[in-house]
Parts: sequence; C-alpha cells; structure tokens
Amino acid sequence: MVTYGLIGVCALVFVLSPVSGLMPPHRSILVQTCAEGIYFARWGVIPVELWHGPLPGSALGLPTGCGVPLHFAKSPFLSVLTALFVHGNWLHLLGNMLFLYVFGAGVEERLGPVRYAAFYLLAGYLATYGFALVNADSTQTLVGASGAIAGVLGAYLYLYPKARVTSIFPFLLFLPLRFPAWLVLGFWFVLQWLAARTGQTGPGVAYVAHIAGFAFGFLCAAAYYRGRPQEPAAVRGRADRERL
Repeated sequence: MVTYGLIGVCALVFVLSPVSGLMPPHRSILVQTCAEGIYFARWGVIPVELWHGPLPGSALGLPTGCGVPLHFAKSPFLSVLTALFVHGNWLHLLGNMLFLYVFGAGVEERLGPVRYAAFYLLAGYLATYGFALVNADSTQTLVGASGAIAGVLGAYLYLYPKARVTSIFPFLLFLPLRFPAWLVLGFWFVLQWLAARTGQTGPGVAYVAHIAGFAFGFLCAAAYYRGRPQEPAAVRGRADRERL
C-alpha cells in the first residue's frame, strides 16, 4: 500500500511539474528554463541552505531575466521532504520507481505500512543530510527519491539476501539472468562507492546520498531484526519472485 502510494505520488508530482513536458508549453526557451530552475530551487534541497538558511534569489544561478523573488518562502528542513517527490527527468523518475517497485513491497511486508513509511522518510532525510555534510558549501539542487530508496535496498539486502532477482546487464548481452539479491545489491553498492571515491558526478547523481541511505537501511534492519524469527514463508515466497 505504501510502496504503490509513493510511486503514485512521485508520478503525479512529476506529471504536474514543468519538467515533464506534459503541461501547457511555455512561450519561450527562457521562460521554460526559468520555470524549471525556480521549481527545483523551490522544492529541491540546496545543501548550503541546510546549514545557513535559504539563499536569496540572486544566488540561485538562474539566467538573467527570470524575475526570481529576493527570497523564497522556503523551509530548508522541509525541502528535504519535498525533494523526495521531485525528479529531474523521465529517466530519473522511471529508474527510481523501478527499484522502489521491485524491492519496496518486500520490505513493507516485513516492517508493516506505518513503520515502513517512517523508515522510508527517515532514510531519505539521513541520506540527504549525509550528502549535505560532505558537500556543505554546494549550491547545486538535489532532488529525487534515490536516497530513501537506497535505504530500502539496504534493508532488503539484510532481510532477503538469498531472494532471486532477475536482472539484465548490458555487458552480458542483455540476457535476463537470475542472481541472488546479495550479489545484485552488493554490486550496486560497490558501483556507488567507487563512483563516490573517484569523485564522479552528474546531473541528479548523488552517490554519497546513495551510500548513506543504503548503509542506514542495512544497519537499521540488522539492529531491529537481529535475533528475531525468520520471515514468514509467504513473505519469503513473494521475495523469491521479485524481478528487476
């Protein structure tokens, strides 16, 4: 219920945003660029704002002529929440929602909807603040649910390490192959770690947030479920049927 609800809200927010291309077109490229920039600045996270408060409109790096107000009516702390439902483009949205769809339901079944919702939001906050701690002076806008979803992946790795996940890797000629979850998610985590260590960056990519969210999810699940009974057979069966 919560997993599908999160997917639905993220999809709806994106469709209604100026980034989707589905809303009535703007009159010029400048107007479109300004609308997108202001949208991200208003609802996304700017790391430096978490420590020093909202930036003035003139410091947002938007093109001249955007008519940005001097100050946004923005709470940096609450912007972490809103940023979890904002995505930069269709690929960003679909990639995040695919991972949430595949791995979220199993974690939700184990935690229950209320604990799962709280866990998801807390993972998103910790991942975002982890990124902001490493990039304290950054004025680059951070959006997307990947930090929270990384927490879900970490929890899934602890709860269902042997679940079989059907994956498609380009370097294996796009053949669908089944791998245990520990291999798929472990490989994903190593890629994030290597990218963060080598300083790779890109639009919408916050590797440190992925690492922080994943570590939190794994450790949180380990702390809560260590010594507890194994998951019910019905839940294990569902996890064994997960696909990616």
